[in-house]
Amino acid sequence: MDRRKFLKTAVISGIGLSVPALDPLTTLAATPTPDLAVAHGPVPEKLVRAAVEALGGIKRFISRGDVVVVKPNIAWDRVPEQAGDTNPDVVAAVVKLCYEAGAKKVKVFDRPVNDPRRCYIQSGIEPAEKAVDADVTHMDDRKFKETEINGLALKTWPLYSEIFEADKVINVPIAKHHGLAKLTLSMKNWMGMMGGSRRVIHQKLDESLVDLAMKAKPCLTILDAVRILTDNGPQGGDLKDVKKLDTVIAGVDQVAIDAYGATLFGMKGSDLGYVRIAAEHKFGVMDLGKLNIKKITV
Repeated sequence: MDRRKFLKTAVISGIGLSVPALDPLTTLAATPTPDLAVAHGPVPEKLVRAAVEALGGIKRFISRGDVVVVKPNIAWDRVPEQAGDTNPDVVAAVVKLCYEAGAKKVKVFDRPVNDPRRCYIQSGIEPAEKAVDADVTHMDDRKFKETEINGLALKTWPLYSEIFEADKVINVPIAKHHGLAKLTLSMKNWMGMMGGSRRVIHQKLDESLVDLAMKAKPCLTILDAVRILTDNGPQGGDLKDVKKLDTVIAGVDQVAIDAYGATLFGMKGSDLGYVRIAAEHKFGVMDLGKLNIKKITV
């Protein structure tokens, strides 16, 4: 009999405990792990560490020997101050945590819209992640494999095989405005694993984003809101469209992440078609009132 069962039996049987003033079941119950952790402060690495720790620590997600894919947004030829791509310091912090948990290798890649060579350098992603020993590569066209999705809109699509060959995948999107989807957050970040002509999915964009997010199955999502792009997204370029929030949101539920991300722009999750559809199909929780959200200042 384990200790918890023994204590439960002891209470039922009326066996006295050493501290009778305390309810042993209440005392032994672990503090519930929050659904979302929202960290605020001036140092991106500290934000990531605090948010992940609040969720139970990186070892909850990454095991020794894992090959991990960390998937940021590196779509645009923009510098970090323009908030077109995921903040490189946020990505570097995730990579470092994975190695601290014993990961064998951490891979970082994306399929940019602009010239990949310029995007990887201008975004700061390539130098920052190589500095912490990440395997930073450009996507290889030969590794896009026709993949069964059987989703709401997508039945098959060429997807990047390394996403599905990895032991674990961590989604690290940036929060920003998007002309068609309204906002690009965690679910939309999976367009970066698609081969072929991605414009085709614009006809049923919201449903397609849900399909991709359900297929990707990240073990953890960390939304970068150090700087957000409030207008003229997803590419941006004008600093007047950038708002510095010094915030990172972490969680497992991509629907919840995106519903919370919407509030950073004065919106609700239900204002985003893909969030609403995902919630309707029980993919995640859109109602923030039903979530345990832990806010941290570091």
